[in-house]
Amino acid sequence: MKSLRFFSVVVLTFLSITVFAQSKIDSIKVRGNCTMCKKKIETALKVPGVSAASWSPETKVLKVSYDSTVISNDQIQQKVAAAGYDTQKFKATDEAYNKLHSCCQYEREGEEKLPVKGQKKH
Repeated sequence: MKSLRFFSVVVLTFLSITVFAQSKIDSIKVRGNCTMCKKKIETALKVPGVSAASWSPETKVLKVSYDSTVISNDQIQQKVAAAGYDTQKFKATDEAYNKLHSCCQYEREGEEKLPVKGQKKH
């Protein structure tokens, strides 16, 4: 009877370790400017496998908690890029970037954005 109890404890411990090993938290650099960007970036990650996403306009860092058996870091970055925001590994298409509000159009790598007269940040 003791060996059966010991075996059950070992199996349950192993199962709990594998469940916890699937949950990951990553920090990803994401280009953007304002609180409107924050909302769009975080909304783009309301997908299965992502349990939390928070982007800081000050640091330009997205902290994301996700189940790595459902979604990968690359897939997360691709979803952000599809919303119009460049990440560490993926650049948004020109079409997605151009759909962003003018205050959200950050200076892209290798491109110089000219200021728009009378443009307000929000």
